[in-house]
Amino acid sequence: MSVKIRLARRGRKKRPFYHVVIADARSPRDGKFIESIGTYNPMTVPATIELDREKAYSWLMKGAQPTDTVRALMKFKGVYYRKHLMRGVAKGAMTEEKAMEMYNAWIEAKEAKIASRIEQTKQEREKFWKMVSGEIKPMKAAAAKESGDAFREGGDADAAEGETAEAPATEEAAPEAPKAEEAAPAQEEPKAEEAAPAPVAEAPAEEAPAPTADPDDLTKIEGIGPAISKVLAGQGVLTFADLAGKSPEDVKAMLDAAEGNFAAHDPATWPKQAEMASKGEWDALKKWQDELDGGKVVANTAEEE
Repeated sequence: MSVKIRLARRGRKKRPFYHVVIADARSPRDGKFIESIGTYNPMTVPATIELDREKAYSWLMKGAQPTDTVRALMKFKGVYYRKHLMRGVAKGAMTEEKAMEMYNAWIEAKEAKIASRIEQTKQEREKFWKMVSGEIKPMKAAAAKESGDAFREGGDADAAEGETAEAPATEEAAPEAPKAEEAAPAQEEPKAEEAAPAPVAEAPAEEAPAPTADPDDLTKIEGIGPAISKVLAGQGVLTFADLAGKSPEDVKAMLDAAEGNFAAHDPATWPKQAEMASKGEWDALKKWQDELDGGKVVANTAEEE
């Protein structure tokens, strides 16, 4: 029986997840297998690889043949490096203790490099979300605490000053009355009557056509298709700026009022995407859309490696 080390696909459409399995070469790709020795998730950044090195090495030495992708995964996890060292032991180039020491040192260095890459990716993602979402909430909470402390410390004194400041304000308003009386004769001059023909010139000024912006392709927003674009156009939303000026609740109300099954769509990110498109931030928008799923934010809880 020919034994293969290959991937068995799991996961849903456009979100693949694989198991590294030992299987008969005659079995279907996702059919029966002898043993599962790891997992591979290519949807994380970087990709997540979990592999039982001992079992993988054991099956490799028994003659199991890996596929090209699995061979790359086993090289990445050090299985082929161990095979290389054991070949040197068989030829007498080194002892088995020395080979395992070199192998463990390689594994530690590799894991440290992977951890550094994960931390770098995490920082890049936090920087990107700060650019998209603005200031982080803890900063606002700290500002609210400072204002509360100031209120508790000097609240009574500020209230007393406010009461004393209101008195002169009402007193100073009194001398302004004569100014209004002095302005009355100025309105009785014939200049106001001479301005009466002005409404004749107002008609052409009001009839001047106001410039209208060309409609944008709203289907560039993740989650909006041609049908939804027509629904929004019927409600007066023709450009990215129009959509950016709406709240997700307003857009949701438009979808609910339209005929058809549009109420199932979630427009939570559409205004923010439209705002980025109206500002020409296409690179940042494309990067964000790659993390969305049909316009919705997907919480990725998988471990990254």
